[in-house]
Amino acid sequence: MPSRTPFRLLALSLFAVCAGLLAAGLYLQHVQGIEPCPMCIMQRYALAVCGVIGLVAGLHNPRHGGQNGYAALLAVAALAGGGVAARQSWIQWFPPAVSECGPGLEYMLESFPLASSLPMIFRGAGDCSVVDWTFLHLTIANWSFLVFAAILGSLAAYLLRRKKSAF
Repeated sequence: MPSRTPFRLLALSLFAVCAGLLAAGLYLQHVQGIEPCPMCIMQRYALAVCGVIGLVAGLHNPRHGGQNGYAALLAVAALAGGGVAARQSWIQWFPPAVSECGPGLEYMLESFPLASSLPMIFRGAGDCSVVDWTFLHLTIANWSFLVFAAILGSLAAYLLRRKKSAF
């Protein structure tokens, strides 16, 4: 049960899972040659933020109030990553009629202000609709969405069980 598992162990486990998934993404990129699109990179950033929150929370090992703070930060990061993954999954299922290859994320962020770059990122470049890899008929974006949903679900379960055990 999540409430009986020490908070530190859960937080450090989150870090380990995120680090492993990021390593898998780097393997797909550098060994398999699958180049990430701007939306994939945004999901990587969100996953890295979730992992760093897990690492800091595990090292800090706060009491209930601090746990709530880390939970809020984690929820924001997981919602952001899940939102990008959901949008990319939608683009892959229903690709735009005209697929244009857009600039990379690094170029967009260097060349345009953030307010202009974000809409371009979320619209996705032509390569965001391409499915380069699947496992069990799910794309990387689909798996990413499931990971962020699992983080949010596990977080909610932990907080609910902790709340019930407090009474």
